[in-house]
Amino acid sequence: MDRRSFLSWVGVGWLASSLPLVIAACAPKIETETETETTSSGPQGFQEVGTLSELQKGQILVTAGLGSGPLLIVPSPGNPNAPIAVNPTCTHAGCTVKWQAEQATFVCPCHGSEFDLSGKVTKGPAAKPLPTYAAKIEANGVLVQPE
Repeated sequence: MDRRSFLSWVGVGWLASSLPLVIAACAPKIETETETETTSSGPQGFQEVGTLSELQKGQILVTAGLGSGPLLIVPSPGNPNAPIAVNPTCTHAGCTVKWQAEQATFVCPCHGSEFDLSGKVTKGPAAKPLPTYAAKIEANGVLVQPE
């Protein structure tokens, strides 16, 4: 076998052995139940994201593991045992809003947008409200129902 034939066979072999890797890289990811479930599921699709004692300290921030994206859970000013859950990503510039308990508002540190407890814009430049989610306390756990 001459050098050219040998290199051709090596090249064909390399391409053939790389094909499964290329196919796997291009295929859509199929998530298993263990990959997607990082918190325990509760009734009616609620997932536990923290404890009541964590919530009473101020806030709970969940950045991954729930299909809806990041979540910020804070106690309701009128009822510390009633959680409020929002997506903390500002709808104007994508910054993470901060909870201001004294004013009972979510404030964007980038451009000063403000949102009320229901996620509605109270001060621009943001024009869209923050997405909100159902949340409740059950057996000392804070449960949120992501989309």
